[in-house]
Amino acid sequence: MQFIPTNIRGPLFMVVSTGSYLVNDTMMKLATTGLPPYEVLFLRGVAAALWGIPLLVLLGYARQVPLIFERKVLRRNLLELAAILCYVVALANMQIADSTALGQITPLLMLVGASVLFGERIGGARMALIGVGFIGALMVAQPTMQGISVYALLALGNAVLSAARDLAGRKVGAEVPGMIVAISAVVVVLVGSGVAHLVSEPWVMPEPRHLLLIAGAGLFLIFGHFFIFMAYRVGPTSAVAPFYYCFTVWAVISGLLVFGQFPNALAVCGILLVVASGLAIVSLDERRRRLIPVA
Repeated sequence: MQFIPTNIRGPLFMVVSTGSYLVNDTMMKLATTGLPPYEVLFLRGVAAALWGIPLLVLLGYARQVPLIFERKVLRRNLLELAAILCYVVALANMQIADSTALGQITPLLMLVGASVLFGERIGGARMALIGVGFIGALMVAQPTMQGISVYALLALGNAVLSAARDLAGRKVGAEVPGMIVAISAVVVVLVGSGVAHLVSEPWVMPEPRHLLLIAGAGLFLIFGHFFIFMAYRVGPTSAVAPFYYCFTVWAVISGLLVFGQFPNALAVCGILLVVASGLAIVSLDERRRRLIPVA
């Protein structure tokens, strides 16, 4: 990845991550037709492990597999488990626009956390651009917000826990490969969702189409975990976090291509705001980089 310019690596990885997560979510949504949500999570974990473990060996990380259970890696991925358990229940019981809208506070929480914990400077111009991206994301999601329910609180909990997960990921040592962190997340969610399924759901025999969808979701899940971790590892939070809003753009593309849902004029304007704010932040960072005198 050395051929990618340094200043765009973090944003680019976040764009790829949100796209990978969205493909995973689309396949998961299709698979939950006829299967309980925690069972789908568990089967996706099995599929992701079957994809990921051979991938670790091929990449030469076999000797570093014990790092899957390293303390800081586990702390990050236990937060991932809590976030996804909240998200699945919320998604199953409220409109996807509402759960998506509540998720858009994650970048803002990340920026506040990075400022407090790591002393990162945000700046007025960047905050204004982040605000523009947030407004654009809400224009795409177009939530109804028909009252605050326990499911809305779970969706909000997912956003908070996702931000905490990514802040915790910043503390994982540089000696831990990103793919190790991704596979650790797969293993932790696999175990946690398996327990949740046994406690709360009956087993339903999956059909072949379910298994194909879940296998695909497992593969893209690994890429989502890997690239979101790497995005925050290689780039400053203030430059990377706003590109989380690309999730809403990918969601519109998925709705159009998979579910035949064409975005209305407000959503199109929102997409343009999200894209424009992201490009402006990259341009701002590049301008500042050029102004820094070289010793």
